[in-house]
Amino acid sequence: MGGCAVPTEHDSGMNKLIVANLLHRPMRSLISVLAVALEVIMILSVVAISLGMLNGQNERTNGIGADLTVRPSNASMFNGTGGATLPVKNAAAIRRLPHVAVVSPVIQNLNTSGHIEVLYGIDYKSFDAMKPFVFLSGGPMQGTWDVVIDDVAARSGQGYKVGDTMTIMKHQFRISGIVEHGKGGRKMLPLETMWQLMPDADGKATLFYVKADNSKNASLVAQEIQHTRGFEENQIQTMEEWLSMMTPDKVPGLNIALNVMIGIATIVGFLVIFQSMYTAVMERTREIGILKSMGASKVTIVSVVLRESSLLAIVGVILGIVGTFALRTFLWHALPGLEFEITMKWIIRGAAIAFIGSIAGAIYPSWMASRKDPIVALAYE
Repeated sequence: MGGCAVPTEHDSGMNKLIVANLLHRPMRSLISVLAVALEVIMILSVVAISLGMLNGQNERTNGIGADLTVRPSNASMFNGTGGATLPVKNAAAIRRLPHVAVVSPVIQNLNTSGHIEVLYGIDYKSFDAMKPFVFLSGGPMQGTWDVVIDDVAARSGQGYKVGDTMTIMKHQFRISGIVEHGKGGRKMLPLETMWQLMPDADGKATLFYVKADNSKNASLVAQEIQHTRGFEENQIQTMEEWLSMMTPDKVPGLNIALNVMIGIATIVGFLVIFQSMYTAVMERTREIGILKSMGASKVTIVSVVLRESSLLAIVGVILGIVGTFALRTFLWHALPGLEFEITMKWIIRGAAIAFIGSIAGAIYPSWMASRKDPIVALAYE
């Protein structure tokens, strides 16, 4: 079609026909490829950011070194989304229990000024006792307005060094140390400082991290705390239990949000391919009539349209995967704190969704082309 030689039923001739058709209308082919690529990028990026945030939080929480957590009865399962209502003085009762090695009160505060982040207010001595910080430079907080940040936070902006100042909750803090990421928050302030910044939380914590004398005793310690007077109504979970809840399937609304975004991306890809193939069939009505008059079967006509769509989809999927990795590289430099996790599982799934959506978009145009009456098609101008 489009001025190319009349094809035979052989694959080589059919392939030449398909390529010629696509090259004959390069702008439409390019738009179709870009639509599929953007569909893949959208799917993989939404999933990568969601999984990155979830798994990053899991990694940093697990890296604290605690064996279980104690939270208020009405606390959210998410860090930083609950208020500080747990009296710090109550930690003394937990410390006296058998098999308890360390209890560390922590305030986790969701800070939305500038960009969204969870700030940690920590009692440095007990927090470090659960699993020591790995300092890359500097050392612990020495004063009220000192802050310890991890290496990811240090890379943000122009790059921070020990001794620099940064604004947190509208106050200036001196960076006393930079630690290896993977333990707690990106930015950690003294617990007493958080009380000054959050007057309603004075003397209280968001949660207690508890380390047992042996990790095998975590469940036993949880039972001991639950039966301690004053803690009957608290949420007490081992880290294993908490981590098992922090998955896409168990986080409320996450899978729904992912499915909605994936559905929108799939519909966009479907409609673009549908429009492209439908328009192509309409423009090539006379050429289809020529093929049918020469004996081309309905299956042959359908095959031409579907194989054209497949080629566009394959090129678009490849371009989309490459584009997603390029986006990750850009975001890594522009937003160091943003976790962007691309998995092979979702590369395959995203590619399959985009490819199947593209083929689905070409089914009706191909069927319509195969049903054209060759006499009417030959008379078409």
